[in-house]
Amino acid sequence: MNSTIQVAANDSGVAAEKPPIVLVHGAFSDGHVWGYVAGKLKAAGHAVFTVDLPGRTGSAIAPDAVSLDLYRDIVIEALADASAPAIVVGHSFAGIVVAAAAEKAPEMIRTLMFVAAYLPHDGDSLLSLAQQDPDAKIGAHLNIDQERGIAVVEYAARAELFANDGPEPLKAKLPDLILDEPVKPLVTPVHVTDERFGQVDKIYVHTSLDQVISAGFQARMVAGTPVRKTITLETGHLPFLTDVDGMVQAIKNATV
Repeated sequence: MNSTIQVAANDSGVAAEKPPIVLVHGAFSDGHVWGYVAGKLKAAGHAVFTVDLPGRTGSAIAPDAVSLDLYRDIVIEALADASAPAIVVGHSFAGIVVAAAAEKAPEMIRTLMFVAAYLPHDGDSLLSLAQQDPDAKIGAHLNIDQERGIAVVEYAARAELFANDGPEPLKAKLPDLILDEPVKPLVTPVHVTDERFGQVDKIYVHTSLDQVISAGFQARMVAGTPVRKTITLETGHLPFLTDVDGMVQAIKNATV
């Protein structure tokens, strides 16, 4: 399978005593966004698997060749490598991806953690959910290139949209780190059932300053889908960059 799964394990063997963690990035990014968080989780004794979804710049797979099913199966591949039920952390659009993975292989997942993420019902897609979030600010800055099959965020708007709470050095770099996103998985409905996805343990991490998926809509999704625990970080949409310690602690809390 044409995917990249980066594995970080503790040479001392301590990682085997703690649940493995699979980190799945959202739209307009790749696995590198988890770098700081993955390093701290590794140091704490976890085996960490960071997934890169295909179809972005530099990928061997073109945007029009990817699908939500492919994304799901890449996550399941990482779960197989983990060799034990894992904490699966999905950011933003990846909430839909990890939900699809949980529907197909619920026995491989210890806990699903949704971080500023879409928390879907059966038949939802990123598009259908985003249309229910009038307080999100990304829509006015999103352009669809139908010829190339990608979604593009307006360059000048990227820093404030994604990291409105971030320091100026991060905001200066961020526009060049935001990637074009394959469209097809964003508009594909996910299939989930109460019998499979519905039985998997879930935690939601709210981001109270979020401008991409608004805090109000995050709360509405959680009200519609029961989760075991909620955690709130006072950040914008990218807590793994603007509050690394808070994000790491939230993931550690998933093991309690």
